[in-house]
Amino acid sequence: MHGVTYRGAAVAENSTHGIRADGPAEIGRRVLRLRTAKGLTQRQLAEPAYTAAYISTLESGRVRPSETALRHLADRLGTTVDELTTGRPAHLATGLRMRLTDARRTLATGAAEDAAALYGALHEEAARAGLVPEQAAALLGLGDCALETGDLSPARDHYAAAEALLADEPLPRRVPALRGRATAHLLAGELRYACYLLETALDELNASGLHDPDALLLLYTASIAPYMDMGAHARAAHAAELALALAPQVDDPALVAGMHRGVARTLIAEGRIQEADASLAKAQELYQQLHIRTELAHCHWMRGYVRAQDGDLEGAESELRTARDMLASKRAALFTVQVEVELADVLRRRGKAGEAERLLSPLLSPSALGAERGAVHAGGAHRLLGLIAEERGLTESAEEHYCAALSLLERTGAAGDLADLCRLLGDLLRRTGRVEAALDAYRTGLGHRAAPGTTTLGPAPAAPPM
Repeated sequence: MHGVTYRGAAVAENSTHGIRADGPAEIGRRVLRLRTAKGLTQRQLAEPAYTAAYISTLESGRVRPSETALRHLADRLGTTVDELTTGRPAHLATGLRMRLTDARRTLATGAAEDAAALYGALHEEAARAGLVPEQAAALLGLGDCALETGDLSPARDHYAAAEALLADEPLPRRVPALRGRATAHLLAGELRYACYLLETALDELNASGLHDPDALLLLYTASIAPYMDMGAHARAAHAAELALALAPQVDDPALVAGMHRGVARTLIAEGRIQEADASLAKAQELYQQLHIRTELAHCHWMRGYVRAQDGDLEGAESELRTARDMLASKRAALFTVQVEVELADVLRRRGKAGEAERLLSPLLSPSALGAERGAVHAGGAHRLLGLIAEERGLTESAEEHYCAALSLLERTGAAGDLADLCRLLGDLLRRTGRVEAALDAYRTGLGHRAAPGTTTLGPAPAAPPM
């Protein structure tokens, strides 16, 4: 279960904002315009540190002011050094940051398409002004919007562009974009590559001594889902332990809520249902306070999963329907259909096979689920349809669905799901007298279950100095 996504123009260099300052002529004309607007003489602008002759030379573009002179001029003209050297309005960055916050609020409470329109306009404005941090933040927002709508390829492009803009920044600044890119790969079914991205960043952070609790918590929390799907349960549990240890050092409640939601997955796998439910309750409370509807829906989704694992199918159906309705109202297309797969599983187990089938069949169109879009859940949908067909005695149809699921899941490396599917396929083949084919299916499942987390992953990332 997943819980939880520009080809930007090249930017010229500047030590603080990523753009090159204008030449002496442009700076001189700017000083002249601002001085005239203020009604100051050259002498009034110059005193007490400089002379009128220096201001005259500067305004004519024959000399480039030093940093000290720029600070003096900016103070006298009521502006900033940044505006004098680049022409960028003094409060543009502040205004953009405020509007980025508004866009983030729109994404949290409204539709991703509406937020994307805001982020797109902010990205263009920040790019024109050369405001690299704000431009990167807008790209990150565009990636999150694309992730929510299930447009995974654009999401990866946005996140990669944000990383490229921040290439010269310390790694902790790039972690949110890197984590977004890893999540997009995870949702596409590329579990190994998602693990690779997250583990590489963790190794670099911990080896370099860049002990940034926020960045580390984000990475460890994000790594739990691919570890669990690949069957690397011990590694997932270790990541959860490290995330819990880091949480007291983190002030961002959204990061802490995400940690509680991620840790719940490892608790479920260990059979600690009550603790998992308590962890989800903490996450849900924080998301309610923050008014983040998508993440709140993910909490209902996970609680539905917990109820199903505990045998409370009625409670599971209620939670999953709530999650689906919340995600559908946000037009979070990919997450909505993934919840519907898990809801169909609960419906089948409750004896509502017809309703489950009606829910599943439309989900297998390329625009809903497929090899490049929610591959793990697409495999799950085929598995469920195979079970329904088998229960109705439709052996050939069941085999077709199992084989389709196998084709999808083998590409993802989802070891637990693969093993279960190979058992179902092997049992079906054995009952129909194809013993050798059944043995091949069983061997395939056992091969994926062997040494989970070691045959597909390298050494575990270094632990942080706590």
